[in-house]
Amino acid sequence: MGQTEVVENNVAVDTQRASSPYVPTLQRTAGQAPPIAANGGLSYMSFDRNGDGGTARALQDALTQIAEGEGQRVADMVHNAPPGAPIETKWGLGFRKYDECMGHMRRNNLIEAPEGGVAMPLPYTVYERPTYSVVPSNAIWRDPTRPEVAAILRKNEQNNKRRDLWFPQVMRDARRIGEYYPGLSPTSPECMDRLGVSLAHLESRCSNFYDSAEVERVFYPEIEKLLLELFPDATDALAYNHDVFDKDYTGDRTEDQANKNPGVNARYATLVHNDLNDNSGRVRCRELLTKNLRNFGREQHYTEAEADRKMSRRFVSINLAKPMETVGQFPFILCAWPSFADQPYITNYRIYDDRVGETTRFTYRRDHEWYWFPQQKVNEVSMLKCYDSVTDGSVSRWSFHTACIDPTAPADARNRKNVVVRAFVFF
Repeated sequence: MGQTEVVENNVAVDTQRASSPYVPTLQRTAGQAPPIAANGGLSYMSFDRNGDGGTARALQDALTQIAEGEGQRVADMVHNAPPGAPIETKWGLGFRKYDECMGHMRRNNLIEAPEGGVAMPLPYTVYERPTYSVVPSNAIWRDPTRPEVAAILRKNEQNNKRRDLWFPQVMRDARRIGEYYPGLSPTSPECMDRLGVSLAHLESRCSNFYDSAEVERVFYPEIEKLLLELFPDATDALAYNHDVFDKDYTGDRTEDQANKNPGVNARYATLVHNDLNDNSGRVRCRELLTKNLRNFGREQHYTEAEADRKMSRRFVSINLAKPMETVGQFPFILCAWPSFADQPYITNYRIYDDRVGETTRFTYRRDHEWYWFPQQKVNEVSMLKCYDSVTDGSVSRWSFHTACIDPTAPADARNRKNVVVRAFVFF
């Protein structure tokens, strides 16, 4: 019995035992290598004990992996490399710092960017093992009986950031996708289904994106309408939460989940990643439909059976990013599905008190097909697919993305201010 069959057999047994917790089957894309994941890719929901969502098992696995020392070895390899010197990896030369990689690229004239594009360094992980990250709200950080465990985990959080290197890449102008794929419009559903990325235009009536109540009241319905127009075969759409990014914001940044306020992010995600994977795409959807878990949008009231029927048809998760002003620095960039469709993702487990989220990371390939929107305007909405339930290879499953440092931006360019909305589309 193969790895996937073992996982699915375990899930079937667990599902028969109880209707809750929800344990998804590992629905891998046809032609894609098995993920680099714990427990053969089995969701930690299968290790639920008394409603903990498998978090106790995930913490145990995290501590076991830390004790093995491989993560520390990789972090030390990166940290102890001579300053400014390239680091030889199985994927090519990587660099500890953006400036070091950019200097190497310029000295050696490594990449010629197409018109509208630009060559720049991007940060990738060089750790080919599943990773664990304990979220700030987890009670273990404040548990007076386990300070030594918190110290071990805190060091691992630091090492997670030290196992990344900068590699040379090229950005293509996403507005010109039709030049790279003749006949393919970047604003079409075909573009999303072929590449996992697309572009929309929206004149929003939302006047204050720092006001979470107004965003939910005005912007969410606009996004749902936009998605239903993009996908004419869809039956409904659900915008369920958002984040605001503004490094220079001087007001209150506090996140308040209870009042559906995401706060204001001061940091941009500068690591190649995707927000969902084979497991978490399904788990996140079902959490929204049956529990309204971390749902800022319209409340959902599906029974478990109704949710299962809805999810038996195609559903898609999409992130939509809209600037509040023309983007100057730290643009949001997206990678096209065909360039990594056969590449195994590396699962990153985000450990909460009651659930274990799963995101993904990727190692470097020079031929990853990256896109950006130079100086993205306020009426331009960049879209990336985070999950698609179709697994037969006929459509993109997801894109991966990051923020980057734009070497063409003037020194006084303003940092990106934008709102990112997450939504599911159902067919």
